[in-house]
Amino acid sequence: MSFNTIGGMADRTKNAFNMGPPPAYKVEDEDTLAPRWYDAKRWGKKVWIAVAAIIAIVIIIIVVGVVEGEKKNKYPDYSKLSYSLTDTIAGTSFFDEFDYYTGYDSSDGFVHYVDSTVAAQYNLTYASSSSAVLRVDTSVTADTVPNASTGRFSVRITSKKQYGVGSLFVFDVVHTPIGCGTWPALWLSDPANWPTNGEIDLMENVNVVSSKANQMTLHTTSGCSMGVKRKETGKQLTTSCVNTTDSNAGCGVTGSSTSFGDGFNNAGGGSMAMELRTEGIRIWQFTRSSIPSDITSGTPDPSSWGEATADFPNTDCNIGNHFRNQSIIANIDLCGSWAGTASVYAESCSGTCEDQVANNATAFTDAFWEFGTFSVYSAS
Repeated sequence: MSFNTIGGMADRTKNAFNMGPPPAYKVEDEDTLAPRWYDAKRWGKKVWIAVAAIIAIVIIIIVVGVVEGEKKNKYPDYSKLSYSLTDTIAGTSFFDEFDYYTGYDSSDGFVHYVDSTVAAQYNLTYASSSSAVLRVDTSVTADTVPNASTGRFSVRITSKKQYGVGSLFVFDVVHTPIGCGTWPALWLSDPANWPTNGEIDLMENVNVVSSKANQMTLHTTSGCSMGVKRKETGKQLTTSCVNTTDSNAGCGVTGSSTSFGDGFNNAGGGSMAMELRTEGIRIWQFTRSSIPSDITSGTPDPSSWGEATADFPNTDCNIGNHFRNQSIIANIDLCGSWAGTASVYAESCSGTCEDQVANNATAFTDAFWEFGTFSVYSAS
């Protein structure tokens, strides 16, 4: 290796050490770099607005979730109440406590509701010391005078007295109506102010030809839902009680498969008990052999009866606001917007509902209610 070579290497080494530190980024260089999403200092106004909106939505979701979760787990305190007897409807004067409804049937029934005079003439309502019967006419046909070409004679009665929150009702039911084309119901409402003051259906079904499940239902104005925690032995159908939803199906619950029709009747009937209180509405259905002794003794204590067949708690429904001035109502409608619907009628019966009602008088032999005593109690 020559001296010059060695000298050149030395010069290059020296120059390398004399280069100094690498150049630093200038401030203007930083501005040319792409902004990082997590660098909040460099966010614009639109980004801040979007972030604030996202945070607000998350907070709302969390709050709603907590509220709904609490609501689903919330349940009223059905603490024991003491009840005293207010009214007894029974015996030969049973129908004296009711008004007979006449006129247009709001449910589009193929029926003529008659007054007490016509009902007596055709033996549609009568009472003895032990029971009261309300039935559909079995004599008039499409060809007689009068005839059934525009509907058959039947009865709808409404109690003269009305009741409110803080009441307990016990109804002795011996027989439920049977027959194609029938739509019987035992219910409570304020007909002059429906649906504002609510409706409580205790026993109801349509086109019963053997045994069916009894349906218990509430009908209200807006602001009443049963999509909450409930304690009941029956089967929930729908949760909205509002009359403008589900074609006014209401929030229904069904009982056992033999709680209406032959199964119920052949067992000697039973007892329907309904507690109307601020905390909620509870309905119990007892077969004849399982009626609690405190009912038969006239000292009813709902707190000892166990879970209700249908439970309608006040969690998402203000009971006092939705149920006022309730009259006791019993009727047997014919056809109409439920029983007479073609698809519903065809589930149990053949032909058409109107033909059945107009021309088959004897088909309504078992289309009758038979009641024992109706007892109403008030909370002390």
